[in-house]
Amino acid sequence: MCYKIALNFEDGVTRFIGCNSGEKVLDAAYRAKINLPMDCSDGVCGTCKCRAESGNYDLGDDYIEDALSADEAEGGLVLTCQMKPTSDCVLSVPTTSLACKTGQQRFAATVATIAPHNDAAIVLELDVDGGGAAPVFLSGQYVNIAVPGSGQSRSYSFSTVPGAGRIGFLIKKIPGGVMSTWLERAEIGERLDITGPLGSFYLREVKRPLLLIAGGTGLAPFLSMLEGLAQDKSGDRIHLIYGVTRDLDLVLVEEIEAYARRLPNFSYSTVVAEEASSHPRKGWVTQHMPAELLNGGDVDVYLCGPPPMVDAVRRHFDETGVKPNSFHYEKFTPNTATGAGA
Repeated sequence: MCYKIALNFEDGVTRFIGCNSGEKVLDAAYRAKINLPMDCSDGVCGTCKCRAESGNYDLGDDYIEDALSADEAEGGLVLTCQMKPTSDCVLSVPTTSLACKTGQQRFAATVATIAPHNDAAIVLELDVDGGGAAPVFLSGQYVNIAVPGSGQSRSYSFSTVPGAGRIGFLIKKIPGGVMSTWLERAEIGERLDITGPLGSFYLREVKRPLLLIAGGTGLAPFLSMLEGLAQDKSGDRIHLIYGVTRDLDLVLVEEIEAYARRLPNFSYSTVVAEEASSHPRKGWVTQHMPAELLNGGDVDVYLCGPPPMVDAVRRHFDETGVKPNSFHYEKFTPNTATGAGA
């Protein structure tokens, strides 16, 4: 048995390694030429301490309390020199990828489909070059795509689930935008250079109800998450709020509706900000966030949208006095990404 271990570094780089049954994560990382922090490798110094975000593992009892206290272990901290996974795991590594003598993964892909949606967005699907497997990533993460002939890159979240035959992205259509302009003349089969996966915005292990909040093309990572949850036949309570500026910005609603049929406890609502809209829910997403969605704070919130939306939701939580169990968010602007862009 070989388990997939995602190593998330402080600089946003994610690397995946295989760890054999009974093998320690530190040894598996070294085998993959990734030098995780270590000093003693015997469970004595604590230098290799990381946080397990998800997964099951065995730490054994061959380490001392000074290296990892009982409270730290209970809180999800692990020693990679002692950790033996018993499932796929995600680890947060408290240093940069450069410090561990690794770096971003790079791969090439070719254009498979380009599908405009109104004047608001474009769905871009790519095939990995050479017929290879799609890159491994976590639902919610993004890549940097080099725009041919421009010398520039743009960041986009995967809209497809890990392991899908093709990788897909939902791209905001911006008049005069570097990527939007290139897509107007791009042809099927054209090659793109891609770097990633990247980002700390990804779906953690589901332990309580989920509230997903998407702004515009910030819907993309949630499509990836929902597909993964549907494939896992999740019975967890999930609600998606999808907020846009104009009616025409509401794209791929039929795909969201399909998840409402596949996931028994999934629901969604759409919100349009434009005053002239005839949409039944107008205004900001915070105006259409009933208290029951926050479940008294026993909820995990994921938000992907422009900075004003993120800030408004954060203020809403402060004003209502309800603090979610966890709040994961990613801000983006049309041309500069703090995470995924448009």
